[in-house]
Amino acid sequence: MARPVDVAALVEGVRLGRRADVSRAITLVESSRVEHRAAARELLTELAATGLPPATRVGVSGVPGVGKSTFIEGLGTRLTAAGHRVGVLAVDPSSVRTGGSVLGDKTRMAALSVDPSAFIRPSPSAGTLGGVARATAQAMLVLEAAGYDVVLVETVGVGQSEVTVAGMVDTFLLLTIARTGDQLQGIKKGILEIADVVAVNKADGDHEADARVAARELAGALRLVRGHAEWAPSVVTCSGLTGAGIDDVWQRVGAHRDHLGADGLARKRAGQQLDFTWALVRDELDQRLRSSPGVAAVRDDVRQAVLSGELPAPLAADRILAAFDGAGT
Repeated sequence: MARPVDVAALVEGVRLGRRADVSRAITLVESSRVEHRAAARELLTELAATGLPPATRVGVSGVPGVGKSTFIEGLGTRLTAAGHRVGVLAVDPSSVRTGGSVLGDKTRMAALSVDPSAFIRPSPSAGTLGGVARATAQAMLVLEAAGYDVVLVETVGVGQSEVTVAGMVDTFLLLTIARTGDQLQGIKKGILEIADVVAVNKADGDHEADARVAARELAGALRLVRGHAEWAPSVVTCSGLTGAGIDDVWQRVGAHRDHLGADGLARKRAGQQLDFTWALVRDELDQRLRSSPGVAAVRDDVRQAVLSGELPAPLAADRILAAFDGAGT
């Protein structure tokens, strides 16, 4: 039988910034086990009362190969040198089948991973976007309670998980690179609509001129997509490899935060908490559906009926939900 979690000791360790306790706390809030979920709620309730100012939360996205890890390491080491404590969470929606994280971020961020003022954590998606929302949002709360004043959330690719992460951070940074031919290849209009800052990475060596061209084209695309929006996203160039332009990117992040102001940031965080509430409800309902004895009793029959073509999907869904409702009465 598993030993019960000592929540009080874990709270104390997190508040003192003990790395092992921070890691254990994040593991706890990521867990889907019933007894762990109850302990995680108690932990987060206690940690929410730390009274520390809110950390700067930044989402970092871009297609695979854009150099997110190199950029984050360059930015993170600059921030820690300036006195900040930096937490990095890497959301990994590609681990849906295994339920674990497959990223090797600590090996890709060798310098930052050994920095005593930084904490890097690959964060599995737990198989669903609800898992992304629950695990990542709660891990951010743990890092903030541990005194990390900057939290960077890296996403693996460009897709629905980016929209989920954008709904949990203060500023959403899109990284891209100059490409041969179509400079906008791989960038979806929906991502441009939610980006607060856009940076063309790998602007070094022979690619520097191409990066400037890509930045101009992206700025034009943003004007078309965003129109006369209240905030006009900046498009800058940078190099995660050489460090050129990284300070400029961070200044643009700060400018967006200043644009929000204290009241705007408070409203944004409040709206995110409401969205997070419903994400938790959906995630909990999904867990209860999967563990329902009533659903378990009809699951195999429904599966066979759907696969054989005897039962249409809408009726199959109705039968599963009826079994769930019946088990709950």
